[in-house]
Amino acid sequence: MAIEINGSASQATPRPGQCLRTFLREEGNFGVKKGCDGGDCGACTVHVDGTPVHSCIYPAVRAEGKAVTTIEGLSTADGLHPVQEQFLEAQGFQCGFCTAGMMMTAATFDDEQRANLPRNLKGNLCRCTGYRSIADAVCGHGGNNGADHQHDAGADVSGARSVSGAQPPAAVPTAVVPATPGQLGDNVPAPAGPAIVTGTARYTLDVPTEQLQGLLHLKLLRSPHPHARIVSIDKAPALAVPGVVAVFTHEDAPQQLFSTAQHENYTDDPDDTRVLDNVVRFIGQRVAAVVAESVGAAEAGARALAVQYELLEPVFTPQEAILPGAPTIHGEKDGEASRISRPHHNVVAEVHAELGSVADGFAAADFIHEHTYQTQRVQHVAMETHSAIAWLDEEGRLIIRSSTQVPFLVKRTLSRVFNLAPETIRVVAGRVGGGFGGKQEVLTEDLVALAALKLKRPVQLEFTRTEQFTATTTRHPFTIHLKAGASRDGSLTALQLNVLTNTGAYGNHAPGVMFHGCGESLAVYKCVNKKVDAHAVYTNTVPAGAFRGYGLSQMIFAIESAIDELAVGIGMDPLEFRLKNMVRPGDHMLSTTPEPEEDVHYGSYGLDQCVALVRDALDRGKERYRAAGLDDLGPDWVVGEGSALSMIDTVPPRGHFAHTRVSLEANGRFAVDVGTAEFGNGTTTVHAQLAATALATTASKVAVRQSDTDLLEHDTGAFGSAGTVVAGKATLGAALELATRIQTVAASLTGAALTDCRLVDGAVECGDRTVTLTEIVDAARLQGVRLATDGNWGGTPRSVAFNVHGFRVAVNTGTGELRILQSVQAADAGVVVNPRQCRGQIEGGIAQALGAVLYEEVKVDDAGRVTTDILRQYHIPSFADVPRSEVYFATTNDSTGPLGAKSMSESPFNPVAPALANAIRNATGIRFGELPIARDKIYLALRDRTLIPN
Repeated sequence: MAIEINGSASQATPRPGQCLRTFLREEGNFGVKKGCDGGDCGACTVHVDGTPVHSCIYPAVRAEGKAVTTIEGLSTADGLHPVQEQFLEAQGFQCGFCTAGMMMTAATFDDEQRANLPRNLKGNLCRCTGYRSIADAVCGHGGNNGADHQHDAGADVSGARSVSGAQPPAAVPTAVVPATPGQLGDNVPAPAGPAIVTGTARYTLDVPTEQLQGLLHLKLLRSPHPHARIVSIDKAPALAVPGVVAVFTHEDAPQQLFSTAQHENYTDDPDDTRVLDNVVRFIGQRVAAVVAESVGAAEAGARALAVQYELLEPVFTPQEAILPGAPTIHGEKDGEASRISRPHHNVVAEVHAELGSVADGFAAADFIHEHTYQTQRVQHVAMETHSAIAWLDEEGRLIIRSSTQVPFLVKRTLSRVFNLAPETIRVVAGRVGGGFGGKQEVLTEDLVALAALKLKRPVQLEFTRTEQFTATTTRHPFTIHLKAGASRDGSLTALQLNVLTNTGAYGNHAPGVMFHGCGESLAVYKCVNKKVDAHAVYTNTVPAGAFRGYGLSQMIFAIESAIDELAVGIGMDPLEFRLKNMVRPGDHMLSTTPEPEEDVHYGSYGLDQCVALVRDALDRGKERYRAAGLDDLGPDWVVGEGSALSMIDTVPPRGHFAHTRVSLEANGRFAVDVGTAEFGNGTTTVHAQLAATALATTASKVAVRQSDTDLLEHDTGAFGSAGTVVAGKATLGAALELATRIQTVAASLTGAALTDCRLVDGAVECGDRTVTLTEIVDAARLQGVRLATDGNWGGTPRSVAFNVHGFRVAVNTGTGELRILQSVQAADAGVVVNPRQCRGQIEGGIAQALGAVLYEEVKVDDAGRVTTDILRQYHIPSFADVPRSEVYFATTNDSTGPLGAKSMSESPFNPVAPALANAIRNATGIRFGELPIARDKIYLALRDRTLIPN
């Protein structure tokens, strides 16, 4: 019997053992996504005879004779399904990869199910949004833009009131911009919204097979050993598997060393990696690539390979790796040529600095806090796994379609590794299903390039969720021994940190994460005596890499925890202690150098406002609970509050470049070409709004094309929160120049003075005459005037952005249960280009950070093997886990950012862990210095009542 798909009978027959997800995608239903292939994430949800099922674990043969509905079939000829309309209205998505599955589940809900979303959405995971916008969408509350902050005690309707001590000087322009529809300050919906809710947005692998004739599939044999030399690989058994076309090993790969990490300056990272190496340094490292006609054949071929290894001694912790006589992981490399600090001692990079004298600072202290803090490995868990397709076009150019944050840097790396002329390579990113720093790497593109160049056929590689956990990258684990002193008057007298970071088997991002972590985390506090000794160290474990916050979240956890301990030790309110010691305009921002970074300035300053906003919100929350009679939870519960602050440079150091182009099209609408990628960071919307504001139009009349290396000269990429403040600056500059050019053409047509020509929506008003933009296009063509302008920006000067987070929590002293009663974050984002979108970024950062502080951990056993290798074993926050946070914005206008805006993608993550740890400390008297702070740890600590020594 045929399977009916969206009302039409399929003529295809499922293969033996085929799941419904792959069958539906082969039939062209690309809205059905792969997030786990284990029934854990819900991205593949479809309806079978009206019942939602996870199609990745539903045998396709069981659908024979049944009606299957995918997201493509949810709407009708009469229009969108109500749930699709609600997701559009509420903007209940960011990257959008999970959205189709989320809507397919929610479309079946009745009122009773909608009233219990924590239970009924438990099978659908989202990594981007924090779920608040999803809840608004499912319940049809999209029109309120999340302005009401819901709590058990009722809504906070006082968020618009003034906050004590936080009013900016009258001369400072306000960030609360009276928004012109479709321009700066308006809640413009994401341009991709209609495509996302209908399943027609095209992610990396959403390419019809007819466009990739002869497509081959690549799978990898990975190392079962943490450290070994490959003696031999017998390809014959693999080549004998039906469908296998080729096998590639280290003998077929380029000798060129490189780093998978991608930065504007590739010399920022050590050259310690080969495409395929004859030495494996962690369990899960690539050993050989098998290319076949199908995924199944490629997997069978990989299993058939016969490999002989010479086992080498491994080392698994950075503490052991730096001991004299420890096994060396990259000891054969030339440290200077590969840019490895001390390869014979497993040290990738290090920093040693002292400002003032910490000995004098401790001598002057009335209270000293000393403790070792530890942060764990955390996985990005972007819903779209790493994937790429490579092929050669008619001219023989290498084309790469990849799930990447950095298409231009991927192109440069492939050119360098394969010794290809840059103009012979094109890299394109479709819509990217989440990144969080994990896709600032080359992890798939080099392999498909190798195979496509050798075989002259299209080749595709898609990682499994297990490969994401075992063979990509994680957040760097930090061990931070901290000693800090304070005097009775509330002055911070000394900060001393000894930092050890575990970069795993390869040094991608190791120097940058270490240096950045030791930067703004210290620089936000005035203290004349600071000392840092930090080492990034190789181990035979899964590599670490770039992760949201880029080292700051780890360091801020330790420093902000210590700040609270110092305040308690001298009997001072922790927020007052912060207010006394945090930097203010005019203060040098110093961390590891005696002089501040020359291009980092206070483009605006809202940290004091953020502190006041959080304090006032917590006070109002406490009063609401008291008024509602909910402040007494019983004798087994203790309640506490905690806060933490963070600062981040708005642009990465040493250059971050963007080239954009803005043009007036023949139809009177505008086009913006940008290099930066869209993966839920909202840059597409921001660029449309910036251009619309400069061109006196609306974002709906601006089409954004992006993430294609053939469009523009160069773009460093979407990382370091640079999408708004770097690429946005370039877009604004190009748009302003185009506006002047349009007005100049209008002046020549009308004879009016240029100063009398004013650009309005769709036209130029020149005195009493109005010239339409289509007339301008015709006139410019006759005059030989090009109505396209280019913008460039190099990422300097840079400003600083601030975030402050506060929690009120309750802890059950008998069971260790933790309840978050209130969560609030205040952000200094400058002039907020799109408040709803920016709030969503903050909510998503809070949710991801809550996972990292409470339960997420990539666990590695004593043999170096990752044991948490599926989502069922690695708990990311589900709907029921995330509280509804209050989000407030400081009133500032940044002098360096486009139209006063600052970055706000990474930074919301950073203060959450210490704020929660501080709240638990305030409630229980126990300082938790190791993440995650899981319930069993709380229970055991409460049972033992073991306080850390001061």
